[in-house]
Amino acid sequence: MSPLLSRVHPTPTTRRRPHGWLRHYSVLLRPSGVADLPIVFERANERRMRRLLDSARDAAQQRRHRSRPTMRALIAAPKGNLHWRQVPAPLPPSPLGATVRPLAIATCDIDCALCHGTTPLLLPLQLGHECVAEVTAVGAEVATVEVGERVIVPFQINCGVCEPCKAGFTGSCLGVPPIAAFGMGLLTGHYGGAFADELGVPYADAMLVPLPDGVDPAAAASLADNICDAYRHLAPHLPQVLQRDPDAEVLIVGSVTRRFSFGSSMPLYSGLIAKALGARTVTIADNRPAVAEHATRLGLRVIDPRELRHRAPAPLVVDVSVYPRGLALALANTAPDGICTSSGSLNHKGEVPLLSMYVRNVTLHIGRTHVRSLIPAALDLIVSGKLRPETVTATVAPLDEAPSVLRESFRSGGAKVVLTA
Repeated sequence: MSPLLSRVHPTPTTRRRPHGWLRHYSVLLRPSGVADLPIVFERANERRMRRLLDSARDAAQQRRHRSRPTMRALIAAPKGNLHWRQVPAPLPPSPLGATVRPLAIATCDIDCALCHGTTPLLLPLQLGHECVAEVTAVGAEVATVEVGERVIVPFQINCGVCEPCKAGFTGSCLGVPPIAAFGMGLLTGHYGGAFADELGVPYADAMLVPLPDGVDPAAAASLADNICDAYRHLAPHLPQVLQRDPDAEVLIVGSVTRRFSFGSSMPLYSGLIAKALGARTVTIADNRPAVAEHATRLGLRVIDPRELRHRAPAPLVVDVSVYPRGLALALANTAPDGICTSSGSLNHKGEVPLLSMYVRNVTLHIGRTHVRSLIPAALDLIVSGKLRPETVTATVAPLDEAPSVLRESFRSGGAKVVLTA
């Protein structure tokens, strides 16, 4: 039996109160939220609307006639309400598609904020977008995976044949509407969530990555998003930094605010991947006691973000703070000719010190990850034993217990949880 298949309780932190219906929708209607909507609807609106209408029609027909099998899916609603609901099971796969059965589903750091109603993503929705699954059906034209195979399912939907996909920019696929993804509801395409009995994958050959023998599904589940998101901050930049100075510091900026609503795995994954790629000096700046305790157990150094004002800047800084204040702190602590790479923010805007960056010749990279392109390289670190993502996981529990386990995790800080079927 895998050592992961046991319950480990995360260190308690400040408990959080989720937004109710009114407060959740007031967040969505703020001017900044309305201003960002055109980004989502800048193209493929007819395709997006057709998918939404087909889904609504399908659900209505299912309620009236019970015309096809149902399955359970975990629903996230305002007030932190997590519950199982019977929904229509995926239709038989298209020629290019597949149906999979999730085996190990991990929480993403955004899930905590999403379930508390503090993101622009509209609740209720079917939750979950990081998983390893078993293929249960494939379309007639699928060539690279077969029924019974275990696969990593990237959270972004991509076709594999458009120009961005062929160039490796799978998160910018033109074959689907912008930001198409599992587990994030209407704005990302209503593709369903991974905390469910089944999941429909529209482009099996383009998306699914076979899981090597000997790799525990629970250890690999976050390759679908968080692990690759951490990897892309380090792999393109760290080799050249270490070539100049083998002892160069990697600084990771995590939570810097008192009310941080996101989970805690990104700074930990980033620290472990930096070590796996050869960094000797890794520092995490994060004000959450639970993160400090966890990072210390992993052999990573943690400081309070307030200590950064008294330290020398670092040549490579990873900003996973999510908030503009954290990005500003990361940039202020990037050394001359250094690189600051940021996972971005759901905030509408923030200040960037252009003159200071220009004078110090600082490079800033900000944007979304292209998960499908990065999975093979990140997976190689796991297969080689250089990266052990299971050490970031705080809780492993049965999928049947999803509502209660996730509710408690999100209230206490959002440590990484993996649920197994």
